Amino acid sequence: MSPIPRRSLLKAAAVAGAAAQFSRSLGGRDAAAAPRAESAGDDPVILDWLEDGGLGAAPGSTVGVPWPKGVHRDDQTFALSDADGRAVPVQSWPLAYWPDGSLKWTAHAVSSGAGKLTLTTGAPAAPQKKVTVDRRGATIDISTGVITARIGRSGATLVKSVTRGPTEIARNGRLVLLRQPESEDGDQTTVRTERFDGAIDEVTVEQAGPVRAVVRVDGKHRKGHRSWLPFSIRLYFYAGADSFRMVHTVTYDGQQEPGRASGDFIRGIGVRFTVPLRDESYDRHIRLGGEGTGMLREAVKGITGLRRDPGAAVQAAQFAGEKLPDPATWDQRVTTRLQYIPEWGDYTLSQLSADGFALRKRTKKGYGWIGAGGGRRASGFGYVGGVGGGLSFGLRDFWEKHPAQLDIRDAHTDAAEVTLWLWSPEAQPMDLRFYHDGMGQDTFPEQLEGLNITYEDYEPEFGTPYGIARTSELLFWANESTPSAEKLAQQVEAVRVLPQLAAPPKQLIGAKVFGPGLFSAPDRSTPAKAKIEDHLDFLFTYYKDQVEMRRWYGFWDYGDIMHTYDTVRHQWRYDVGGYAWDNSELSPDLWLWYAYLRSGRADIFRFAEAMTRHTGEVDVYHLGKWAGLGTRHGVQHWADSAKQQRIANTTYRRYYYFLTADERVGDLMHANVDSDETFLVLDPIRKIRTEPYTPDRHALSIGFGTDWSGLVSAWLTEWERRGPKWEKAKARVLSTMETIAAQPNGFVQGTGLYDLDTGRFAIAEEPVVGVSHLSAVFGLNELCAELIDLVDMPAFDEAYYDYCRYFNATKAEQAARYGSNFGSLILFQGHSRLDAYAAVQTGDDKLADRAWDTFYHSDGYQESAPWKTEKVTGPTALVAGSEATWVSTNDTALYGLAAIENLALLGHRMP
Repeated sequence: MSPIPRRSLLKAAAVAGAAAQFSRSLGGRDAAAAPRAESAGDDPVILDWLEDGGLGAAPGSTVGVPWPKGVHRDDQTFALSDADGRAVPVQSWPLAYWPDGSLKWTAHAVSSGAGKLTLTTGAPAAPQKKVTVDRRGATIDISTGVITARIGRSGATLVKSVTRGPTEIARNGRLVLLRQPESEDGDQTTVRTERFDGAIDEVTVEQAGPVRAVVRVDGKHRKGHRSWLPFSIRLYFYAGADSFRMVHTVTYDGQQEPGRASGDFIRGIGVRFTVPLRDESYDRHIRLGGEGTGMLREAVKGITGLRRDPGAAVQAAQFAGEKLPDPATWDQRVTTRLQYIPEWGDYTLSQLSADGFALRKRTKKGYGWIGAGGGRRASGFGYVGGVGGGLSFGLRDFWEKHPAQLDIRDAHTDAAEVTLWLWSPEAQPMDLRFYHDGMGQDTFPEQLEGLNITYEDYEPEFGTPYGIARTSELLFWANESTPSAEKLAQQVEAVRVLPQLAAPPKQLIGAKVFGPGLFSAPDRSTPAKAKIEDHLDFLFTYYKDQVEMRRWYGFWDYGDIMHTYDTVRHQWRYDVGGYAWDNSELSPDLWLWYAYLRSGRADIFRFAEAMTRHTGEVDVYHLGKWAGLGTRHGVQHWADSAKQQRIANTTYRRYYYFLTADERVGDLMHANVDSDETFLVLDPIRKIRTEPYTPDRHALSIGFGTDWSGLVSAWLTEWERRGPKWEKAKARVLSTMETIAAQPNGFVQGTGLYDLDTGRFAIAEEPVVGVSHLSAVFGLNELCAELIDLVDMPAFDEAYYDYCRYFNATKAEQAARYGSNFGSLILFQGHSRLDAYAAVQTGDDKLADRAWDTFYHSDGYQESAPWKTEKVTGPTALVAGSEATWVSTNDTALYGLAAIENLALLGHRMP
């Protein structure tokens, strides 16, 4: 790589100097008096774990670290050390680049670590046991130095075998899908199911060590001549680990017609392994996780609790999972009767709701089940094996994404079968049909009337789940013997909360990678600042508690929150049209990630992580004619007929990707690069359009707010990642910025005619005022702040500053500038952050004053709000808990973002 251009470095210095000048002009103070981010240059970066305990029993962790512009060349290497200065093996690679070619984000994979780790420049230490990948032959063989996995290249077996040393621990790892042709409301008298097996189409080695290896397996589930339910599986291996991680994605492409009981009803989705068993049945052990680190600990043939006692030491050894002494040394009244002790070969733990699991077992197929216990929330962990080795397994978010299930079968034979059910076959079949019959809304006028009463934008055949997806995470350990209770507890904890290494807020703030200067560390230095911080904490805690109280859990639902509250019913409007699931409306995802970036709080990260997994998969189409579009908020995540770019917005995925280097989220962002093509297939204003319309790929009407912000976030991310289409993406970023700036009224023009082939907006002949209160509330401000920092285009800068100046201006000021006012607008409090941003960029004192005045004295949440919850109990509410009737998710997202950004930009100018 050539050296970073001096011009770029001078520009960065000039920008920094200008920012200091703006601070002085705004506050009348010297630069030291204004808040500034701590340095995040090439100094060592102290990485820490989100939760206590470090890596624990997990195979490894990968963290993203941001860097300021111009600090590191693209060939920079990195080293890692622990608190005692010992070298820690690390594998590093670039995630993103600044336009000058310097590193913007790097990823770092580790396979060991318990405390804080120091990242510096230098040569990385090599692991003692490296990950190796052998692509020869019919399999891809991956060794961690402790275990070896053989990955199939074709057929139905994903993982041919997992061995530890000479011992085969597991084999025949495959996918299982059960289809039920009719739902429970059909006329059938018996339940029929069809089994489909996962069939491999393509296998790709994405990384090959030395610390981390990643293999991607793509295919479909097949039975006979039918192939459906595409899957994408990634397997992660880390140096020296006795375990591996699986990230499992399925995309729904079945058919379920509303009003009909026949169709593609999924009865079960699972991952299955065969576990060879060689020990005597009294030396084979079953472990199934209950609540917390609680666990069922039994042997296939139990020798405790018998009428005759084999001896205390023998019983203790079996409970501990240790090899029993020779039966000849036991009390012979037991030894001579071993054949009369039942062997329990089958176990099932089913979690059909967020509030209850049941555990049962039987001797073998064809014989009766007996209850073996139960509880509220199982960990999703299990083990089967003997003193000579066995397989531990776990499904993350087990009860949160119910109905889930763990099965162990045939543990009394020489090969047990383990199935982790992502959708339990004991639950009702997966019913994704639209929830009502249309109620006579056959025409656009009728549908608009429906919108005016339930806020649901209904249209026949639009409430389809075809193309939505869901990602799950699983862990597997190849144990050399039955693990101790302490090690089992560590494995359970890794399943429940996957350890995550994290860069500190100092680095996240100082690198200025997301909207430079838009977030800063929490600050309680004055009563006014402390009060806003308290409000932010209150809002996050309230939503976290509402997830639990309202049970916002389930396979398709977990990770989302509700939109609006019904104060009369003391219930969120879960059943009222567009007031139900939020589906990223007004950017709660963005609020949560900014809240994490500034604080480093683990609870916020986990909440935002679940939302990112959900909104990027379930709320967006990945197949079919609407691929690349998301669905507006509604009673079902896919129900509303408004299929929009703003919900598929890459902005909401970027944070998790860059913080964790998660490949699946990376896939979602790559897929959005060409989502401008979706404007050919669906007219977003078809219900109110009066003139005939045929989409023209050279003149598509695209808004500069919600539409363009979604498109440009995908292009920007592809450009900075240097993805497969980065040059096209870069050209799209620059050409659309240029042609928006060239409009007669810039951003205020509202929309432009976009040419799919050139990536440019036609320049309108006449000025138009086309401002919407929604234009800037789906990430536009944050993206424009990034773009203005990245791209030297003064005309674009000024066009955006002008939009910021005039949205919250008086109607007279708007009319004086643009010839007419902006009409009836709302969401002023959320837009106060535009005032704050433009104030800092332009040095405008009046804008700075208006930012805080609008924040405190317009719409949204006021200081006079209660800022507390009220208790609700039966018979007022379904379950006892709390409510804040004045809270709505739209206002929460906007208040959260405005508070965070205003504090960062103008905290020193608070009234």
